[in-house]
Amino acid sequence: MKVKKKMSPDNEVNDQKTTQIRSFLLYLELEKSLSENTIRSYEFDLYKFKEFVSSHGVNSFENVNEEHINKFLLQLKKENRAATTARILSSLRQFFNHLIDKQKTTVKINPLEFFDSPKLARKLPDVLTVQEIDKILNQPDVNIVLGLRDKTILEVMYACGLRVSEVIDLKTSNLIANDMILRVFGKGSKERIVPIARSTIEWINSYLANARVSIAKPYSEDHLFLNWRGRKLSRMAIWDIISKYSKMAKIEKNIHPHIFRHSFATHLLEGGADLRSIQEMLGHSDISTTQIYTHVDITYLKEVHKQFHPRGR
Repeated sequence: MKVKKKMSPDNEVNDQKTTQIRSFLLYLELEKSLSENTIRSYEFDLYKFKEFVSSHGVNSFENVNEEHINKFLLQLKKENRAATTARILSSLRQFFNHLIDKQKTTVKINPLEFFDSPKLARKLPDVLTVQEIDKILNQPDVNIVLGLRDKTILEVMYACGLRVSEVIDLKTSNLIANDMILRVFGKGSKERIVPIARSTIEWINSYLANARVSIAKPYSEDHLFLNWRGRKLSRMAIWDIISKYSKMAKIEKNIHPHIFRHSFATHLLEGGADLRSIQEMLGHSDISTTQIYTHVDITYLKEVHKQFHPRGR
């Protein structure tokens, strides 16, 4: 007969911490409807903090104070985690608010109340020129099944400015061809409507009729883009597709899936679209996120001035 090991007081405390973290993560999933990737980020941050306070003799989240936060921030600095410090502080701030508001604890004041998140310089996103986009789009062999699929994926990503997660979750029913719109479900399952060009619709219809029908299986459900096994594509598969055709097009820039989304927004802005419309199409909840593309546009204008104006030269 296996004897159950008696839990020590320290183990009980750690189990209580784990239970409180799990309760918070469940709240994020069920009530806040955050994406799986976002919840994983919270989970990583909170367990990292749990390990830190436990190693410093803090036996309960209810005993955490500003001094512990300061020491934790120093450790992050030593680990060169400046880029993620703002995110971790945000995770902790929301977690302690949850302990105060939703869980039965003795925490009355958030220990992060007087800590400001570091202001990070916003890096301008990488973008492709229209000519570079065209070169990449012209690489897939549309006479073969997977080539036609890849061509359609690239066309949709550029035409609609979608995130990778949004591309792989697209359903055939999301396309409303008569109205030339695409229903997209973004972060937090928020729905938005994105216009889609007639030429892109034609590529989707060609893919549905000549490629998807060849690889679809009974378990494929309604997923638009499928791998050769008939299952929906992974994030890595999209990365591989973009990398493959960028190399074939001899594009030497740092290529990543988001570069199509950045290029979509930048080309709209360069063409005269207003920022509010671009925000809607990208699905940004805060227009300040979209405003970074104004800096890209200014950089572009400077290059044009330098190249074509007599004084610029």
